[in-house]
Amino acid sequence: MTHTEILAELNRRREGTLMQTLGIEYIAMTESSLTVRMPVTPGHMQPLGLLHGGATVALAETAGSAASQIFLDDPQNFVAVGLEIAANHVRSARGGFVHGTATFLHRGRSTHVLEIRVVDDAGKLVSFVKMTNAIVPRVHKQHE
Repeated sequence: MTHTEILAELNRRREGTLMQTLGIEYIAMTESSLTVRMPVTPGHMQPLGLLHGGATVALAETAGSAASQIFLDDPQNFVAVGLEIAANHVRSARGGFVHGTATFLHRGRSTHVLEIRVVDDAGKLVSFVKMTNAIVPRVHKQHE
């Protein structure tokens, strides 16, 4: 599949999920990274009018999980599942979009460790996220 086809399939699979509810879209990929974006609307805010950290982490986890899955050596027989996620929020966003780009720090047979940088429309760092995924045998049919 081409990168365009992969992104289209990822966006199709978000229907009826948290990603659709939050407005998260898969927008770009390279041979080693995946970028997603999410609008910053009142529904993404916490009571102080700032982007909710949970929404930011959901964006980051979406990027990290999908990156692990699409870059698996054997995606027919294995799946990536989250083990740990840690976020440092350094700035908030009050509008526009936030963009999360997942890149690999480690890509092993049984674990992937990813860095997800979340930035605002101006490219300023909003959150720095580290995520660890386990690579396990596929046992359940995935959401379609």
